[in-house]
Amino acid sequence: MKAYIFPGQGAQSPGMGKDLYESNKDLFDQANSILGFQLSEIMFEGTMEDLTKTKVTQPAVFLNSVAKALSIGSNFKPAMVAGHSLGEFSALVASGSLSFEDGIKLVYQRALGMQKACEAESSTMAAIIGLEDIIIENICKNTLGIVVPANYNTPGQLVISGTKESVEKACEACKEAGAKRAIILPVNGAFHSPLMSPAEKQLGEALDSVNFNPPRCPIYQNVVASAVTNPDDIRANLKAQLTGSVKWNQTVKAMVKDGAKIFYEVGPGRALQGMVKKIAPGLEAFSA
Repeated sequence: MKAYIFPGQGAQSPGMGKDLYESNKDLFDQANSILGFQLSEIMFEGTMEDLTKTKVTQPAVFLNSVAKALSIGSNFKPAMVAGHSLGEFSALVASGSLSFEDGIKLVYQRALGMQKACEAESSTMAAIIGLEDIIIENICKNTLGIVVPANYNTPGQLVISGTKESVEKACEACKEAGAKRAIILPVNGAFHSPLMSPAEKQLGEALDSVNFNPPRCPIYQNVVASAVTNPDDIRANLKAQLTGSVKWNQTVKAMVKDGAKIFYEVGPGRALQGMVKKIAPGLEAFSA
C-alpha cells in the first residue's frame, strides 16, 4: 500500500517550487491573489531569511506540496496520507477533504496567529537526541515554567517546546540524564505548546467557517496518530494540533501496522523520508 506524506515548516529553501510553476501556473497565481502578495516571487527569488518568516514559510511549503501532488496526476493514488504539523493541510487538500482556496486561507490564518503568539513571549524549541521519550516527558513535567514534548519525530529524537528559560533548564536536565545531545533550534517560537493557545482562537474560527469533505483515503492526524475520515473529527484534530504534540513516530508506526509498504514524500525537502527509515527500517521512502 502506498502512503503519501507531506512536510511542514522547516522544509523551505530558496528557489522552491520554481520547477513546478509552468505546469501549475494557475495554482500559483491563485495563491498570490488570495494572499494579497506575490508568494511565488518570494519562493523563487527570495533569500532563506525571507522564507523563514512564519507568514511566508507556511503558505510556501503548503503551495509547493499541493502543486507537487497535482503534478503527479493520475498516478497519485494514496491508500493513506499524513502530514507533519503544517503538512496536514497539504495532505487534506491532496486527498480531497479541503479545497485549495480554503486550505491556503487556513494556512495563512494559522501562520499569522502563530507569528503573533511567538512575538508575545520569549520562547523556543530544542531537539533532544538519544534519550527515551518517558525520561524527557518526566523532565518536562518536573521543570518549572512551560516546557512540553512537541514533536515525537523518531525513536531517540524528541523536540521539546516552551519558554526560553524552561527549555534551557530542561536541556541541561536531559544532558545530565544521558542525552547524547540537546540542541536549541533556530526558531522564534514554541510551536505545539500551550504558548500557541492565543493562535487557537484565530485558527478555530477560520476552521469553523470552511467545509471539510470526507477524504478519499484515511488521513493519519498528528494529535491522535491514527486513521481519521470523519470531517468533524478532522476539524477538531486540526484545532488541537496547534498546542498538541506532533506524534510523527507513532503516526508512521500506525500507518505501517495498517499496511503501508512504501512512503512518498510530497513537497520540498527530504526530512520525512529520513524519519520514516529510522522509524520503520527496511521500508522504502522516496520523493514523489
